[in-house]
Amino acid sequence: MSRISLENGECTAHSVSDRLLKLLKTCGPQQASEAGKVLGTTGEAARQQFVKLAKDGLVEAKAETRGVGRPVQLWHLTPAGNAHFPDAHAELTAQLLRTVRNKLGEQAIELLIDSREQETRLSYQQAMMGATDLRERVARLANIRCHEGYMAEWSEQQDGTFLLVENHCPICTAARVCQAFCRAELNVFSEVLQARVERYEHILTGARRCAYRILAQ
Repeated sequence: MSRISLENGECTAHSVSDRLLKLLKTCGPQQASEAGKVLGTTGEAARQQFVKLAKDGLVEAKAETRGVGRPVQLWHLTPAGNAHFPDAHAELTAQLLRTVRNKLGEQAIELLIDSREQETRLSYQQAMMGATDLRERVARLANIRCHEGYMAEWSEQQDGTFLLVENHCPICTAARVCQAFCRAELNVFSEVLQARVERYEHILTGARRCAYRILAQ
């Protein structure tokens, strides 16, 4: 099976198996019947594909109770399934960060994070030039993050707030070594959007995605 790629800010899946992996990545656990409808096939066909993916260690089935009645079977991505998506040379980056910390100390790590934060802020601010309102800024940020491999989506809520969801984190391994990456990103989001940004789901705490609530200041 080919490795899923990101092109033009979108995840490109070249086979039914890849499309199922993308579905689980972007929408979370699925029943085979639900997955079949999304893919335009039958639930049984989707189930058979899930079984094949399970044999490769990419997905696993878990029973979940939904109200009254028998538990339903939901298919989840495994860590190996998540690793099927781009990781931006994660292990090399993590090794370099550990080396910097061990050889030069925590201050050097903070300097690296600050430098990256400043460069990212400048790049994002340039991309925001001409945006007339928060809605347009959120849309532009989601597009930027898609192109960077975060599989980002955004939506506007009835109460006027916005949600930004990132279904993939290409720097997750590096962020586990140095969580200041996540702090810096949140700072940049707030500044370039000129809004209050709250992270309410976080991959590093066990969530399947990072999600942000955006409120006008």
